[in-house]
Amino acid sequence: MSSITMEIDGKAVTASGGMTVLEVAREAGIEIPTLCHNEQLKPSGVCRMCMVEIVKGKRRRLVASCCYPAEEGLVVTTSTPEIDRIRRMIIELLWPASAQLGKPYGITKSRFVPGLTDCSLCGLCVRYCAEVAKKNALYFQGRGINRRVAFTPGMAECASCHECFGLCTGGWLVAEYGKASATLYD
Repeated sequence: MSSITMEIDGKAVTASGGMTVLEVAREAGIEIPTLCHNEQLKPSGVCRMCMVEIVKGKRRRLVASCCYPAEEGLVVTTSTPEIDRIRRMIIELLWPASAQLGKPYGITKSRFVPGLTDCSLCGLCVRYCAEVAKKNALYFQGRGINRRVAFTPGMAECASCHECFGLCTGGWLVAEYGKASATLYD
């Protein structure tokens, strides 16, 4: 693969073509927080926690670093007042699933009333089940504010697997599986 040179937080970095900005930053020892990212899965950019500012030519914009491809001459800034404000808002909106990310931003609780679930809708469990486990036992049901993670009817694939449970940041998946399996086998 071809080699590219770009800048992250004032530091010149070299990367292989095909890498994302997040991958290049991590390889260079520059930390960018993530919530929905997992190295085993295709990037999805759902949570936007990994947002960075890029400058390409004269254009400046915010992008999800886990999905944005590294490019020759790209200038990336991982933390600005605007980015930090956005990250703080994401942490509060996804509380308590995002609580582990709050400390560097001075957040110990959310000012918003938590929803009915600890699920942040990051999709890690759904994507893992489809991409890695190849079981498709979880899916997104509904749209917009009614969107939620659901188990396929019968849950036969989940009974012996549970591989995705460790990915759940809020603990929702384990609790919900217990409820669903209890009603299934009553």
